[in-house]
Amino acid sequence: MLLNLLRDHYQIKNRCSLSCWKFVVCILLLLSGCAALQQQTAVKTIFTEPVADGQIVKAGPFNLLGRISIQNGHQRHSGSIRWQHTHTNDEILLFSPFGQAVAEIWQDQDGARLITSKQETFFAEDMEKLTAEILGWRLPLNGLQYWIQGHHSPYSASAKDINHEERIIAIRQDNWRIHYNRFFPDQPEQIARPRILELNYQDLKIRMVVDNWEAE
Repeated sequence: MLLNLLRDHYQIKNRCSLSCWKFVVCILLLLSGCAALQQQTAVKTIFTEPVADGQIVKAGPFNLLGRISIQNGHQRHSGSIRWQHTHTNDEILLFSPFGQAVAEIWQDQDGARLITSKQETFFAEDMEKLTAEILGWRLPLNGLQYWIQGHHSPYSASAKDINHEERIIAIRQDNWRIHYNRFFPDQPEQIARPRILELNYQDLKIRMVVDNWEAE
């Protein structure tokens, strides 16, 4: 009888201890979730107007290596990306997950050019329309050269959401919605660069992860 009482006592005690630990874990998860939610909640929205006609505002040069995934309806693609941007042109290389070349893309003042893995070459004035026609999804290069650096494009109206740390968390521009999920750690005298961002346009979703960033 005594042994049974002692066994029941320890079982109840163990269950209470386990319940306490579960309660503590739930509280910690709740607090971390609240902190993440607070960080991603906009505290103000800034509206911008396009620059005056004829004014040129160029995006800063950069080189980046990263990964890209595209979801367009029922189609999904993923791979890696290498992008070199200067004041005069862009060169983008898209690769499959196995490192095979998918497309080579160039854009300069003369227009856009795309070379497929079959060495077929296509030309157009608009990169977004060219990639939509050839690749099946839009690459908004004119805006992305600014968005990838955490800025809005100066050539059209935009709305920017800022969090409590005065860091941008979203941009809405040219029918695109850009969400910033993570930034590189702040560096002295340097602006924090986006590391993970998502772009949405109708049923198209593009997710970019920057692994290596070099800004000039």
